Amino acid sequence: MELFWYIVLMTMLAGYVILDGYDFGAGIIHLFFAKTEKDKKAITNAIGPFWDANEVWLIASGGVLFFAFPTLYASAFSGFYLPLMMILWLLIFRAIGLELRGQVKNPMWEAIWDKAFGISSLLLALFFGVALGNVVRGVNLGHVVNGVSTHEAHYFFLPLWNPSFSPNAVELGVIDWFTLLLGIISVVTLAIHGANWIIFKTNSDLNEKLKQVVFVLTAVLVGLVIVSIAIWHIIEPNPFHNFIDKPLLWIFPIIMLTGLFGLFKVKTYKKHGAGFLCSSLFLFGGLTSTVASIFPKVLPSTNNINPDLTLYSVAADEYGLTVGVYWFAIAAVLVAVYMYIQYKVFNGKMDDVGYGEH
Repeated sequence: MELFWYIVLMTMLAGYVILDGYDFGAGIIHLFFAKTEKDKKAITNAIGPFWDANEVWLIASGGVLFFAFPTLYASAFSGFYLPLMMILWLLIFRAIGLELRGQVKNPMWEAIWDKAFGISSLLLALFFGVALGNVVRGVNLGHVVNGVSTHEAHYFFLPLWNPSFSPNAVELGVIDWFTLLLGIISVVTLAIHGANWIIFKTNSDLNEKLKQVVFVLTAVLVGLVIVSIAIWHIIEPNPFHNFIDKPLLWIFPIIMLTGLFGLFKVKTYKKHGAGFLCSSLFLFGGLTSTVASIFPKVLPSTNNINPDLTLYSVAADEYGLTVGVYWFAIAAVLVAVYMYIQYKVFNGKMDDVGYGEH
């Protein structure tokens, strides 16, 4: 049952990254490329009917984490308390940036909320990438000092950064050069993803320019991915052991590479949704490849005193996990129906939605 709920949780997180990821990306595009009111409206129209529903996947993932893996929930929400609070405030500012902009027809008012929306989206993309970097790198479980564990084996707490800014320091921070690199990769990836969504859902004058932006950013992304793989050995001496032991796991990097190289052809696609499909494949493949590389670990330990938190050591009781399957089946059907209706109603281009106009 632990493996079933782990797959459910990872699937929900991947769904959140893909769905809310294009909202973050649209915000980044809005911040840097939307110069006219027409362009800004096209972007907000593209995500307006979807963004709040997409955020529900994050809440649902947190619920599954709390139910199925309570020890991991307790550990992560205490250890990552500072960045989680920052993410919460950024989510709030992104939301009110979208909702309050149209309340007052005043250039200064609109400019303030445009910046709130764009900057919040950029920082959210950065922080979610940094969060993934922390999971890959690991944390000082039990807060070991001078070879002695000063807290429970699953406890840790991280400041935002440490003085050395190193991922190999004893006293780790949330942000170091390795996690920051993954944060930058996240920003670039979601900017590509958001641009593809705008191309897919609008007939904006920006679309041709965005195809060029996607092409250039994809070239940047390839370089960043190569660098990240090359330096991964600094964090994990044998990072590909799972792929060697279980060759079936190579399906995930293959999905990632398929999406990545498909992005280079964005200018030639006749169907506007093809680019979005490619960036979705890259996101799904990249996230699952990362998770597969550390499986069954869910939070590695950087010390030799306390063991890694694994899928099996943090799971809830077998009885609870089994009973939860029945409720999950009901919820899955309801969510599937809701999403089908939502995307059916808002099928096609969104240029005339008029989101945020009051």
